[in-house]
Amino acid sequence: MKATGQQPGVRIVKEELLSDNWYILKKVTFEYEKNSDQWETQSREVYDRGNGATILLYNRKKQTVVLTRQFRMPTYQNGNETGMLIETCAGLLDKETPEESILRETEEETGYRVDCVQKVGEAYMSPGSVTEILYFFVAEYNEDMATGLGGGLEDDQENIEVVELPFIQALNLVKSGEIRDAKTILLLQYAQIHGLLKEKTNSLHILIAGPYRSGTSDDPVLIEKNVQFMNEIALQVYETGHLPVLGEWYALPLIATAGSTSLGDEVFNRIFHPSSIRLLDHCDAVLRIGGPSQGADEMVKVAREKQLLIFEHLEDLPPVTQP
Repeated sequence: MKATGQQPGVRIVKEELLSDNWYILKKVTFEYEKNSDQWETQSREVYDRGNGATILLYNRKKQTVVLTRQFRMPTYQNGNETGMLIETCAGLLDKETPEESILRETEEETGYRVDCVQKVGEAYMSPGSVTEILYFFVAEYNEDMATGLGGGLEDDQENIEVVELPFIQALNLVKSGEIRDAKTILLLQYAQIHGLLKEKTNSLHILIAGPYRSGTSDDPVLIEKNVQFMNEIALQVYETGHLPVLGEWYALPLIATAGSTSLGDEVFNRIFHPSSIRLLDHCDAVLRIGGPSQGADEMVKVAREKQLLIFEHLEDLPPVTQP
């Protein structure tokens, strides 16, 4: 190989079209200048699918990112049992600038119309066989930018699920291998390294949702164990800097004061679950813990409808920056 700064000579000898069914696959025969001015004839298959752009949407206030989830046949053919991948929004350039393309793709796939984007880099993603250059962008989003549900274009046979995740959970999914798409890993690590979401300083008011009566057959000892478990989790949440709350803390004293005489009586049912639903209006997030529980699952469902954050593990809670 020639010394740094000197470019090797390349002479294209022949290009053969192998396929243009979807994009363009060629066999390129070329002469390559090696050491001592020697030339060697080589052949490579080159896949030209155009260039693309990808974007990470992030929200500092909510400490969330917006990703997508969709089926990818090539991964299904190579070890991905379901073929589903979690990815950043992305698309090919369609006679547009990278910025124009990613603004369009963002609205089509995620349902958010962002005002401006920041380019953070560009890279060849598979230079051994694919010509594509991918342009990387980031942009902050909020709920006021929502114009629809996203999901991609039906005409393009796109079936895209929009996934809003706490940023720390997305990073944990990279660590666990559940996120294994290169562009997504690069953008999430960029956001982490450059502190894009660091401005969060306020603690979250987090409702702890777990089994209360579920799996106990209304045995008071087992119910007390469930409550104790939730209290212990609440303490750990508090020690992270957030403000935990249990629906039971509010509901049980009210139920006793209202004259309930047994679990599941009319007074209990009138207050227990409805008071927790009302409490959600004053919370920022739900932490779902423990085993099966119809009531806890209902809390998560309502929280999603209210667009609250949903956490499933303590380690997914965002750090609180103390003043």
